[in-house]
Amino acid sequence: MTKQNFLDALCDFSREALKDLLLPVQMQEDDETQPPPRAPEVYIMGLADFTAAKKKAPYVFHQVITARDWWEHNPRPCMRSQATVRSVAAVYHENSQEGPLALLGLFERLRIALLRQVLIGKQFKLDVEAGIEYLIYSENIYPFYVGEMVSTWTLPPVEREVTYGKQGYSNIQGGPCGRS
Repeated sequence: MTKQNFLDALCDFSREALKDLLLPVQMQEDDETQPPPRAPEVYIMGLADFTAAKKKAPYVFHQVITARDWWEHNPRPCMRSQATVRSVAAVYHENSQEGPLALLGLFERLRIALLRQVLIGKQFKLDVEAGIEYLIYSENIYPFYVGEMVSTWTLPPVEREVTYGKQGYSNIQGGPCGRS
């Protein structure tokens, strides 16, 4: 559940960071007037209906693309956990110069907010040494502009369960990160 909790915290953080960023919305067949600009919607792991991706712009979705857990022995054994997240963003804009700038602005707002906060959900830490990288796709389909951002996060590790007392494990001293 840790990665699910992390994605929930990242989505909440993103909604807050982007709530004042009002971007154009494409007029749909059943709209009588042009919809007002709105903040990007934020999703976990993708869109529920990817065939409607153009109708949902502007949006961001966060997905865990790799994750790993490992033992670190420096200076004492300690369990570590990490996840790499791909954040895909899409915007709609009729102006072919303003569209890519709107996407750039979205990524910049999110990047700056993450670098300022670093810790989200009181337990998930951005790996600033790994950095944040984003790419604006050059093959955008006017009037939609899409890109992705990649970030790496340190997550709380899984804690081992060790039985103490009469079962024979009472001689265990210390343990990972000072706990057993």
